[in-house]
Amino acid sequence: MRNALFRIASVSALAAGLAACAVGPNYVRPSAPISPTFKEAAGWAPAAPADTLDRGPWWTLFGDPVLNELEAKVLVSNQNLIAAEAAYRQARAVVREDQASLFPTVSLTGSGTRSGGGSGSSGTIISGGGGTVVSGGGRSRTQYRAAIGATWEPDVWGRIRRTIEASKANAQVGEATLAAAQLSAQGELATDYFGLRQVDAAIEIERATIADYQRSFTITDNRFKAGIAPHSDALQAQTLLASAQADLSALVQQRANFEHAIAVLTGQAPGSFNLAAAPWTPKIPDIPAGVPSALLQRRPDIAAAERRVAAANAQIGVQVSAYFPSLTLTGSYGYAAAELGNLFVSSNSLWSYGASIAETLIDFGARRERVHEAEAAHDQAVAQYRETVLEALQDVEDQLIASRVLAEETVLRQQAFDNANAVQKMLNNRYQAGQVSYTDVVTAQITAYQAQRTLLQTAAQRQSTAVALIQSLGGGWKGL
Repeated sequence: MRNALFRIASVSALAAGLAACAVGPNYVRPSAPISPTFKEAAGWAPAAPADTLDRGPWWTLFGDPVLNELEAKVLVSNQNLIAAEAAYRQARAVVREDQASLFPTVSLTGSGTRSGGGSGSSGTIISGGGGTVVSGGGRSRTQYRAAIGATWEPDVWGRIRRTIEASKANAQVGEATLAAAQLSAQGELATDYFGLRQVDAAIEIERATIADYQRSFTITDNRFKAGIAPHSDALQAQTLLASAQADLSALVQQRANFEHAIAVLTGQAPGSFNLAAAPWTPKIPDIPAGVPSALLQRRPDIAAAERRVAAANAQIGVQVSAYFPSLTLTGSYGYAAAELGNLFVSSNSLWSYGASIAETLIDFGARRERVHEAEAAHDQAVAQYRETVLEALQDVEDQLIASRVLAEETVLRQQAFDNANAVQKMLNNRYQAGQVSYTDVVTAQITAYQAQRTLLQTAAQRQSTAVALIQSLGGGWKGL
């Protein structure tokens, strides 16, 4: 028995020594086309240093307690996030499953059999390291066995370790995918929430506009009835009033759609979710752009793409290992006896050990093509990684230029509204004094109304662009 154990230990030590190496290429992160700075950040980046900014959850920078409450619900109730978290747990379980392959499989077996034969049949002889057991000899024979055995395939060429390497990378893909899903859901909620608040503000504007148009219609209708103004003035005023009322109905529908979307994002049924109207303050936080290279560590989609490259690289080693022979070690130790009470007597012990090796001699190029397939998959993953980096850089540049232009546009839109509103008031007073036609008043009213709506939409775009910029930077700016 000692000699057997010594031989098994020697073979195991040899296998472990050979297993110190793993075939296939070791992973090196691929290069990515990246610039030292963001082109569109010039002249726009806020002067405040990044370390003076709140580095908590990024949505708190907008200073809206209702948004903060809704964002907290997303992390625990959004079904897409729950599914992504489950997929991540599944990937981690695969890693642990693959790691178990590094160790022997140990099994325990036991049996009891009774068999019979003719009167002249001889007994069954069971031989082992501890002696011989003779059972039966007449019409029936009884035999009991109990043994513990182990089978181990040493990872001589690193196939299992490369498989674990790939599964770990895939688990990290799952982790990054979960982070990306969280960021996407949080950004979508913020965008929908600000959209709803912008519609709330638009509804208030629309109601005030309807009240103004109602007064204008009353004035023109009275002037028409008094014979002071033509019927066309009353009709024009009535047309403006009806159009504004129709716009209000469309806004109510738009608000309901935003409310439904927010309900789903927070894991609630739209029919039981209500979000009360509230004043909207389009706060725009300062957002430092940082440097492009920070995206490689901070954007979850880039991290996921890079981990896919690592997994594909490990798969090359898995396929290369098929060129080398596989070694399997087996061993068992147990007992056999004709009587159950004598089963575990040392003289009835049985043992065995062995090793087997297998190698494919001819497969007509199948292994070679599997290696080529893995190499092509790796090249594809590298290209997709670099494309992800480029698209991330484009995303940031787009949001930076949009933020800068919208900030300038807001100032001009405010001036346009102030001027249009002043013109509207002046022409309305002159019309009541009989100095201008009502067509001039209508034109001024439409211009002022459109200028106010455009100013509101620009403010909403600035806020949604700020959310998009934060998302493009990977969610906040820790580490910048």
